[in-house]
Amino acid sequence: MVAAVSDLAEHYDVIVYGATAGGVAAAVAAARTGALVALADPGDHVGGMVAGGLTRSDVERQERLIGGLARAFFDEVGKRYGSEHRWRFEPKTAGEVLRGWLDDHRVAHVAGYQLADVVKHGSRIAELVADDGGRLAATAFVDASYEGDLLAAAGVGYDLGRDGRDTYGEALAGRAEMLPSPHQFTVPVSALDADGDLLPHVRPYDEIGQLGAGDGKLQAYCYRVCLTDDPDLVVEITPPDDYEPDTYLLARRYAEALGDDATLRHFIGLGRIPGRKLDINSDGPVSTNLLGASWGYPEADPVRRRELAAGHRSWAQGLLYFLGHEPCVPAGVRQQMRRLGLPGDEFTANGHWPPQLYVRDARRMRGEHILTQHHFAAGTGDRASVADAIGLGGYNIDIREVQWVAAPVSRFPDVFLEVLTEGYRSVPVPPWAIPYRALLPRRDECSNLLVSACISASHVAFASFRMESQFIIAGQAAGLAAAMAGGIAGEVHAVDVAELQQLLRADGQLLDAPEAP
Repeated sequence: MVAAVSDLAEHYDVIVYGATAGGVAAAVAAARTGALVALADPGDHVGGMVAGGLTRSDVERQERLIGGLARAFFDEVGKRYGSEHRWRFEPKTAGEVLRGWLDDHRVAHVAGYQLADVVKHGSRIAELVADDGGRLAATAFVDASYEGDLLAAAGVGYDLGRDGRDTYGEALAGRAEMLPSPHQFTVPVSALDADGDLLPHVRPYDEIGQLGAGDGKLQAYCYRVCLTDDPDLVVEITPPDDYEPDTYLLARRYAEALGDDATLRHFIGLGRIPGRKLDINSDGPVSTNLLGASWGYPEADPVRRRELAAGHRSWAQGLLYFLGHEPCVPAGVRQQMRRLGLPGDEFTANGHWPPQLYVRDARRMRGEHILTQHHFAAGTGDRASVADAIGLGGYNIDIREVQWVAAPVSRFPDVFLEVLTEGYRSVPVPPWAIPYRALLPRRDECSNLLVSACISASHVAFASFRMESQFIIAGQAAGLAAAMAGGIAGEVHAVDVAELQQLLRADGQLLDAPEAP
């Protein structure tokens, strides 16, 4: 239920910040214990990416690792499609399920609550303060936001972007090799325009740093656009107000170089979901991802974030229009694209466009225990289970492209500046246990806060954790632990982990990695 200001309590047992799917799970898990819970969010969208377009749900090969409220969520959306479990669904369905959970458990959803400040007494958060002066007080808090805004406002240490290999001794850290991958150019594409200048968004090779070096750069963001080929639902994709075909010179060059071999899948991923709809993910080296535009987002103020989000929307909307209408695009690609449109029954309050920018990574808490690549290594004893496990992970270490680079490529007898993507990694890992410790700030920095999205992890380790199913799993544990901490003055570091695990198991959560199938 969306709470009016007059209905808000003077003091809550638990306040969750961030109405992501993990935030909903945290709020519901706390409320089920009888705690008085509020879920605050700067917007009015419930469900984050799960209800914001990411509905081909990135659980491939991980289904057997998902339990608890995460499994309950997938079960419930599945029942609406006549199957026991459904891993692909419509955004509107996910939103209906998650909003229903909040109503069923009488969680106060405080929409439009833009966090401006945090009042602390020593190491304890006492109140959140919104930009309009509204205050929310609680015993314990959960930061479930994608950006880590609450942890930052509370003075908790954090990191941004790529670490260097030497930071934690991780082989996969830092600036990456520019190797063949599904996200690399498959044909030569010149990095220069007709005047000899670099194409828009392309960076000089001598500015990208040394291999393996840390640079603080973030992987690309995008919108997970929902499209349909149902003529009864199609809403035409129009160009954004600032549309200029030359913005997409890189896409034009790639399309022209591919020629008759070009298909729509060279530019966008087409994931089928129910209702004759598609979840559009970035795919290929030029896609709905806007490389480099994410770097300033986590630390930006709300106004600048809205500008950056609008820029991502303009890029994606313009690219889809470009692929469907510009004569330079091969006819086959234009025909494929013109059959698709925005679904008239999705995101009706936002022009049928997703309201949630896909923030793939932002701040990462620097807690007392930092999860690293070594946690996934076979034979460490830390991989399959840990003493304080609160759930399981197992998705690939998945880092999307970071930047477009003008790379000097030797093609005898000359050297050409050609565009390559840098940063993409996809490395499989075995099932691994998510430790409760990774949700905890340093005790001296904050003693009554749990972090369920921007957990304490290296950039590499976070790249395996950062999937929505794991956010829900960690959210459930954080919400339950926050409620348990109410009896000990919110001291989340003093929660009885064995009791927490017992409650999680009773709710169907999986804490021990299963045998290989």
